[in-house]
Amino acid sequence: MTTTSDVPKAGFRPSQLIYDTRYRSLTIQVIAFIALMLGLSWLVSNTIANLSALGKDFDFGFLGQRAGYDINQRLIEYDSASSHGRAALVGILNTLLIAVLGCALATVVGVLAGVLRLSKNWIVANLMAVYVEGFRNIPVLLWILLIFALMTESTPQPRDFREGGDAAMILGDSVAITNRGVFIPAPFWGAGAGILLAVFLLSLVAIWVWRRHAHKVQEQTGRILPIGWGTLGLLILPTALAFLALSATMGRERLPVYAVGAEANMSLADFTAGPGAQGLNVCAVPGSTEALNLRRLMRAGEARFNLVPVADGAAAIAAAEAGRCNILSLPGGTDPATVPAGAVALSDDIARGLPVEFERPVLGGFNFEGGLQLRNSLIALWLALSLYTGAFIAENVRGGILSVSKGQTEAAYALGIKPSRTMRLVILPQALRVIIPPMISQYLNLTKNSSLAIAVGYMDVRSTLGGITINQTGKELEGMLLLGLFYLVTSLIISSAMNLYNSRVKLKER
Repeated sequence: MTTTSDVPKAGFRPSQLIYDTRYRSLTIQVIAFIALMLGLSWLVSNTIANLSALGKDFDFGFLGQRAGYDINQRLIEYDSASSHGRAALVGILNTLLIAVLGCALATVVGVLAGVLRLSKNWIVANLMAVYVEGFRNIPVLLWILLIFALMTESTPQPRDFREGGDAAMILGDSVAITNRGVFIPAPFWGAGAGILLAVFLLSLVAIWVWRRHAHKVQEQTGRILPIGWGTLGLLILPTALAFLALSATMGRERLPVYAVGAEANMSLADFTAGPGAQGLNVCAVPGSTEALNLRRLMRAGEARFNLVPVADGAAAIAAAEAGRCNILSLPGGTDPATVPAGAVALSDDIARGLPVEFERPVLGGFNFEGGLQLRNSLIALWLALSLYTGAFIAENVRGGILSVSKGQTEAAYALGIKPSRTMRLVILPQALRVIIPPMISQYLNLTKNSSLAIAVGYMDVRSTLGGITINQTGKELEGMLLLGLFYLVTSLIISSAMNLYNSRVKLKER
């Protein structure tokens, strides 16, 4: 009788890390990782040593220091007394503004140009070909400078809009195109604006539900519901009805106007024409309809004044008692005991205002006042980046459409589907799997190309954090690291969002 025993297993030997294929790849990765970490640690220590030799340290405390420079285009409150961190935030918001506006316009232009390049109309197809080849083969910086030069040199000066000048405002005297920028009406929010916004958001939810229901009905029964008209009705009617209702209930209220040092029953015109006309300071909440109507009343009397921003009525009373303003408006029903000492209600009053009102720009001393100013640098950068990127997107769209079999179009026509509906419901959904991936790269390119804004004086994050702040503080390493981190995070967010959208629209196979 024979017995068998298991072959003893060989123990682990260090030589296996090199000669055994099971461990060799892991060994190489560990060695490469250790070498990389050693190289990075050497770079960091060498950088810190060199900074110490120059009398510098590595910290981000400079973000809390006073900036000391102005930013002409901003979305949030900022002045020269703000910190470098605030200046960087303003630059970041300006960059994101260009990125969002540019991607939106580039998508519209690119899709239209890509579809029209395949048009059977010879003129339309070749015009789109000239646009695509012209824009994408010329550096975007040249387009930015060209459009900026056209906006600056070919548009009238503000003084040309005076009586007897050769320039005039458009769209009902509400928009002025000048060599200093485009002035458009600015929105002001009044009482009930929050309710109006809530109704609008609910309308968007209702539109989503309606479109989802319409698609479900079409898939189950083949019946086509009026998606377009239903969407338009849900978008406009609820908000319009809410606006009318709020205007009827809140917009009729009248608010008194107080003036420090005025006499009883004195009009605003008499007060501004008297000794108090020098140094008129008006307390108002910025962006409110009360402030808008008070400014309208002051301008109607052709009075020159300074606007003192306050947070609310209590802050206006405190500012008047401190002598920082001599004209203010308080909410109706204000307790007379809270009225500033020496302030008298004038015979003029103002309307509380509608939930949303718009202030038109008016020509002042040397420039337009009021409204919203879109500077030429913003417009030039926006249009140039959008048209340049749109040319590349157009080629992506054209390639995506051509990737769909021609039999799909012929089958749709054979079923009696209109060409426009065929393109929207048959061709483009199948072409998106080819269009979306390269479009992600175009969005990333547009966002990073916005750093060329410094060429036309647009204050983006490259100009603030990566420019003036570095020059003033000497923190070039910290500034460049923060700048690179911002672009990295922004690019990853755009890429992740578009990849998520791509996974949702890709074809679902059975």
